Amino acid sequence: MPKGASCPNPKVVDQPLSYPSGSPTQNGKFHAAAQASKAGGRLPERVRVYEKIKPGIWSYNGVFHLVDSWLEKDEFRVVCKFKLVAVEGEEDFAQPPRVNAERRRLIPTAVKLEVWKRDGGKCSLCGSSDELHFDHILPFAKGGTSLTAANVQLLCARHNLAKSDRIE
Repeated sequence: MPKGASCPNPKVVDQPLSYPSGSPTQNGKFHAAAQASKAGGRLPERVRVYEKIKPGIWSYNGVFHLVDSWLEKDEFRVVCKFKLVAVEGEEDFAQPPRVNAERRRLIPTAVKLEVWKRDGGKCSLCGSSDELHFDHILPFAKGGTSLTAANVQLLCARHNLAKSDRIE
């Protein structure tokens, strides 16, 4: 439900799987796809996932397989929950999904928030605040970790692309 005069607090309204007309909501479509995959009737749907770091600041987390779903009651309402499995090399949606795809490296939210605060929301090299990327100081491909802020920095797109997978 969108927030408005008829619904001042959407966070207390159940998340339905279908509209009164019977057509599925977006949650309903995701739920049906997840259940079909779980039952073995189809390959998992691939989903591009973005993480909200702060209001107006989103971070692309990559492609995930949608593998399960369920309805769950929280303090105020019934909500849709989805199980996503991170995968590597699934960016080309023209290609069919791979079964048992590799897990991908992700920088945890807590690390991103710590790095954002430490680097002041700016490129650690030039101070730009546009087109920022979270960069592994010691590249992941060369053994670097995503699990500590000490190995992650903010770089603008120009500096991140120039660095590539070099160790500086």
